[in-house]
Amino acid sequence: MDEALLFDTLRQGLWVAVISAAPILAVALVVGVIVGLFQALTSIQEMTLTFVPKLAAIVVIFWLSMSFMTQTLVAFFHDQVIPLIIGG
Repeated sequence: MDEALLFDTLRQGLWVAVISAAPILAVALVVGVIVGLFQALTSIQEMTLTFVPKLAAIVVIFWLSMSFMTQTLVAFFHDQVIPLIIGG
């Protein structure tokens, strides 16, 4: 395996990781901003108020996007990694 093929596979693997994590990170960001605005408007500085809604939203989005993440990872391994192992 030459360096170009290795770096291309690593780049594609990192892109798959970004695509797989994007829904969870986006929801955590949106919920964090909404809860932060709510805390700023009401002057409530409770730590669990930021943790619990974020955790609940992340669990729901993870459950909803689990099939998408699995399909993305399986496609990457099936199309990129396994042919490198077999050919290699």
